[in-house]
Formats: sequence, C-alpha cells, structure tokens
Amino acid sequence: MTGSIEQGISQTHGNTHILHFLVRLPRSMEQVWPALATADGLAAWFTPADVLEPHLGGAVTLRDLGSGEVTAWDVDRVAEYTVEGGGRIRFHLERDGEGSALRFTHEFEGEQQSERGWRARFERLIEVLAVGLP
Repeated sequence: MTGSIEQGISQTHGNTHILHFLVRLPRSMEQVWPALATADGLAAWFTPADVLEPHLGGAVTLRDLGSGEVTAWDVDRVAEYTVEGGGRIRFHLERDGEGSALRFTHEFEGEQQSERGWRARFERLIEVLAVGLP
C-alpha cells in the first residue's frame, strides 16, 4: 500500500484562507501519530518544533510559522496547533483499511501558504512513513 494525496481544496472567506487535504497513508494511526504530534516527527517532514508541549493548552513553536498553543489534542487522533502569524493547523487521523487517512486543515490570514507547498510536505510525509520515523 502506498500513500496518496487525494484532495486539496482551497477556500477564501474575506482575508481568511482555508486549505483542506485528505491524505491516505500506508501506516496505522498509531504509526502516523508521532509524525504529527512530536517534535522529531514534525521536523522529519514539516518544520522543526522548537517547543511542543503535547497536551491541550500546551505551548508550541513551529520554526517556520511561529509560536502559540495546542488548541486541540486527542491522542492518536487530533493534533491542532494555533500560532501567531501562522494560523491554525489541524491534523485529524482516521482509520482507513490497513492504513490511515489524514484530514488536514490550515486556516490562516494573508498569502503565506500555498496548496502546492502543502502537497510537497505531504509527499515528504508519505516518504518518511514508508521508511519509518527516525
């Protein structure tokens, strides 16, 4: 089983932009979770997390986006980070046959993130999961 990026939707409401992706991953939710919810996992495919307190209300600093807090946390299912200047990033995992499906949302102001940029990140995530996290 290989991963795939099946959907990328971009919406704009005033100055707020919302990107949605559905990414099918060739690993179980338990195997994918560390890539979304640990500093080492995020650094392997997305950006270094200089600070990550893994609980609701915990501090987070994503190097390429900014500092903020963990605004949703459901172990093995949902990790959401809201950072100043970077908006809200939500990872929601679901079971999908032998693998898992990642429903991703990035809500932000301005023009900083592109659908193409996230596609490239998710391609890296699929590659990292194929060989295993460091």
